[in-house]
Amino acid sequence: MLRIGHRGAAALASENTLASIEAAIEYEVDLVEIDVVAHADALRLAHSPAEMRDDSPALDEALALVARADAGVMLDLKSRGIERSAVETLREHDLLDRAVVASFHPASLRAVKEVEPALTTGFSYPFDRTGISKRWAFEPLVRVGLAGLRRALPARIAGMLVRAQADALVVHHALVSRKLVDRCHGRDAAVLTWTIEDDAALAHVLAAGVDGVIANDPRLLGD
Repeated sequence: MLRIGHRGAAALASENTLASIEAAIEYEVDLVEIDVVAHADALRLAHSPAEMRDDSPALDEALALVARADAGVMLDLKSRGIERSAVETLREHDLLDRAVVASFHPASLRAVKEVEPALTTGFSYPFDRTGISKRWAFEPLVRVGLAGLRRALPARIAGMLVRAQADALVVHHALVSRKLVDRCHGRDAAVLTWTIEDDAALAHVLAAGVDGVIANDPRLLGD
């Protein structure tokens, strides 16, 4: 099982910072997951352009830290049109064979494959365009919606992976089922699941046979 630190290690330091990357590396995760957005002077780390701060590190800084530690990285592309720059920055730090590039947008993943066909890509699902999942008042509605998606996803996933030219599915843990994992594995696609916050969720996705687990707190994932 791949152990992946979400946005570095968001439970141990502010997310998408050099400190969170260092914390994830300290706990020896297999991949450090970070979000990447477009900015005027460089690609920078932030969950969205609106959430970028003055001190948000450049992707180049973050990848230099990962490379020095001989770690792996998972780039979650939050902006469109940055695919070539992201791949070239990975190449500059000799991280192409230790990286996964993920996106909610199939076109972004196809663009990554055009630049570097051998680079591992992951199709993220579902895409919460409105941020409703972060609003506690809507939690019952979110649960109902995820339950419907969970039932429908196994039948749809093959076509989704083909359209995205993706090597992996990066999926919300509530959508994970043994049937979904089997369908992905039948297409030689790995299943990585986000974001695990407790032992019950971890036990569920491991029982379903996922290939990697993304968590804010790497201590939850054990050794």
